[in-house]
Amino acid sequence: MSDASLLDRIRIVLARPSHPGNIGATARAMKTMGLSRLVLVQPKVFPDPQAEAMASGAIDVLNQARVCDSMAEALEGTWFATAITGRRRELGVEPCWAREAAAELAASAVTGEVALVFGNETSGLSNEEVAFCQRWAVIPANPEYRSLNLSQAVQVLCYELRLALVAPGSPPPVLGAGEPARHEEVEMLLDHLERAALSCGFLDPASPKRFMPRMRRLLARKGLEKEEVNILRGFLAALMDKGR
Repeated sequence: MSDASLLDRIRIVLARPSHPGNIGATARAMKTMGLSRLVLVQPKVFPDPQAEAMASGAIDVLNQARVCDSMAEALEGTWFATAITGRRRELGVEPCWAREAAAELAASAVTGEVALVFGNETSGLSNEEVAFCQRWAVIPANPEYRSLNLSQAVQVLCYELRLALVAPGSPPPVLGAGEPARHEEVEMLLDHLERAALSCGFLDPASPKRFMPRMRRLLARKGLEKEEVNILRGFLAALMDKGR
């Protein structure tokens, strides 16, 4: 099984969600990171048009969401579950940060079904609900303001799960990026720049100082494209013609 396909073994469990918009936003957060298994424990309102609106293009995740009557039912078939909570718990198991928890959960998915459990928007997870999980984790938010919306918390953990399982590779290429300028084309631009600076009196040939070395460093740092060189040379030519 590939690392990416292990995402299919991870279910996102929302305990007693009270706002249908958060359910839809959670579906969207999941889909952007490649997760698709959403489980709802006693949702206050579901299905609901607001959930569909907030799901945007993730209606498929929303439509296949499973509704359960209890946390025990929601976790059936899993062998490892992690609760996400911002409150200190008097539990035997020590908490960990979200990144560590995501890596542990991703590794656990190799063995079988696993779950990430989130609580109600207002009261979070009860101690009884947390007790169903083998681990509990905390998002390292600003200690002076830890208030994260439910779907935002889901997005953070889904992002960490994707990083743990799927190597992102190189960023996508810039749209419209052109062919890189060759060495000789940049040299011609530098020559053109020097002639333009001399012709307008900006550069004193008797005391050039470090003008050209600085320009060479500037252009080398940019990594010019062929089209950019042509634009700059056309601009310099126009300036020189106007100054005659």
